[in-house]
Amino acid sequence: MDKTTHFGFTEVPTAEKQSLVGGVFTSVAKNYDVMNDLMSFGLHRLWKQHFVATGQFRAGQKVLDLAGGTGDISALVAPIVGESGLVVLSDINGEMLAIGRDRVLDAGHRNVVSARINAETIPFPNGAFDRVTIAFGLRNVTDQLKALTEMRRVLGVGGQALVLEFSSVRQPLLKPLYDTYSFAVLPRLGKFVAGDADSYRYLAESIRKHPDQETLANLMHQAGFERVAVRNLLGGIVAIHSGWAL
Repeated sequence: MDKTTHFGFTEVPTAEKQSLVGGVFTSVAKNYDVMNDLMSFGLHRLWKQHFVATGQFRAGQKVLDLAGGTGDISALVAPIVGESGLVVLSDINGEMLAIGRDRVLDAGHRNVVSARINAETIPFPNGAFDRVTIAFGLRNVTDQLKALTEMRRVLGVGGQALVLEFSSVRQPLLKPLYDTYSFAVLPRLGKFVAGDADSYRYLAESIRKHPDQETLANLMHQAGFERVAVRNLLGGIVAIHSGWAL
């Protein structure tokens, strides 16, 4: 029997998920940043700034930014690691990566290089990086444990992985409002702004299928990380997971 996995709330053959997710992000690439601002009321920028500000980045570090999309995280990290450091902006989707690459270059970040990478098969040697980040991308990976294991592999001793992702709402009063917004408002907003309701319906569904805080922390432990920690933002709508390679 063929293995299946979830694509939003739909079960699909595991081998097909990557191409289906690719189709979503190819569709939304041109409107991705505008929609992020609208969907989150601009909060995604604050979440990303906090994510980087608390990530213990330092000058001279080598950083791999997985599922880096349009370059927000890479652009924030690049000035911190400086000219002696390096940021690899990566994404599996070519359309998203092209936008991010152009953005960071236009901003003058010459210590950023781009590479098309599948997070499940990272083409770098063991211990190549001091930090690995993935922001709002892990939930779209087919085999999350495999990706986390790869992240652990490419970190040197004392390196840290940082995951910023939508998570499980911890405030009971907030959950029904959040659900209504996710499933009633977001697809309509996607149709109005981007002409694509289905992709934004998938994105809302993918959040609900993503592991909750404790489950993701356990996956990080399974992948070999130590001192795994979780910080909830906005009542658990978003969470930051971190783990160390020791």
